[in-house]
Amino acid sequence: MSLTDLILTLREFVRERDWEKFHAPKNLSMALSVEASELMEHFQWLGEAESRELSEEKLAAVQDEMADVLIYLVRLADVLEVDLLAAAGSKLDRNRERYPADLVRGSAKKASEY
Repeated sequence: MSLTDLILTLREFVRERDWEKFHAPKNLSMALSVEASELMEHFQWLGEAESRELSEEKLAAVQDEMADVLIYLVRLADVLEVDLLAAAGSKLDRNRERYPADLVRGSAKKASEY
């Protein structure tokens, strides 16, 4: 499924349920935050190594939360008429300028710390 296919599928899903009235950007951004928090909850008390070696059951639950995050993000972008791929490309271009690879390689410092 392409991003365009997902957008169209979500539009239809929402339309069939008459949920457009609930999909204000404010509401979608809040739902996105809730789903991101639910994703984080799966990793909350795990060590770094444990977070990389999830059981099949835990990975399935994490995948569901990741899907929820993606769905709400794509829906929010659609409602606001934001081209997510273009926005991501633009942001990556800005990050390349802020974080030149030869300067930041192997460091987790913020741009303001260089």
